[in-house]
Amino acid sequence: MDQAQGIRQMKDHKPVQVIAVTSGKGGVGKSNITINLAVSLAQQGQQVLVMDADLGLANLDVLLGLAPRYNMSHVLSGECSLEDIMVDGPAGIKIIPASSGVRSMADLSAAENAGIIQAFSELTIPVDTLLIDTAAGVNESVVSFVRAAREVIVVVCDEPASITDAYAMIKVMNRDFDVQRFHVLANQAHSIQQGRELYSKLARVADKYLDVTLDFIGSIPFDDYLKKAVQKQKCVIETYPRSPASMALRKIAQKTQNWPTPSSIEGHLEFFIERLITYSGQSEELRL
Repeated sequence: MDQAQGIRQMKDHKPVQVIAVTSGKGGVGKSNITINLAVSLAQQGQQVLVMDADLGLANLDVLLGLAPRYNMSHVLSGECSLEDIMVDGPAGIKIIPASSGVRSMADLSAAENAGIIQAFSELTIPVDTLLIDTAAGVNESVVSFVRAAREVIVVVCDEPASITDAYAMIKVMNRDFDVQRFHVLANQAHSIQQGRELYSKLARVADKYLDVTLDFIGSIPFDDYLKKAVQKQKCVIETYPRSPASMALRKIAQKTQNWPTPSSIEGHLEFFIERLITYSGQSEELRL
């Protein structure tokens, strides 16, 4: 099946909100935020699909105590379709698991990236929101997903390396790929004020050197209940719904629902796929 045939055969012909969650640096809680936002959106009536786009170090299934039989490597090899590898998560969300510990998945060629995205053309399940949990860093796969998404959430925490790497991510996406709008989320903040200060640090530098619009969408407080949920391999928003982290996550999920969903044909999932194939096939050099 060629690209045009795949797009024509898409069964889902309604606008989909595509949100990439990224960070620049690993270890800031990005995957945990992604899965909890997905569950919160599902609880608010959304049909949510989550893609683990960390192709070499998959961890969404680990966070939820799931044991998928198949993953993205089986789609790459042609053994399975995309729907074959999906697993059910909390609150009815669907998860596309990546592969873990498979070295060849960590550095896919442009053709292999395009092959994965082409598999999306076979999807028949309804989707309102597609959340993409990107890998850390700035590589071809991360760039492709961030460029193709309609909205981008950048997660930061109170570490110098987190702010530096988040800025590096924004700079590369803006300078080299003309992405101009980012939503900043502060994680593990000890106060509302600290969360806003983290955003302000990033915004001051970005405003000075880049042509970008940064939007502060809120902060997730440092919360022992979140740690307990992780230890139980559960999402905090279901396990401890009244915890400070859960309440903050619900507010952020509600904000994302207020973002405009594209009403034109360009908002359809097949056009996201088309953009992703195009961007995955480009071999522009990345320089920080």
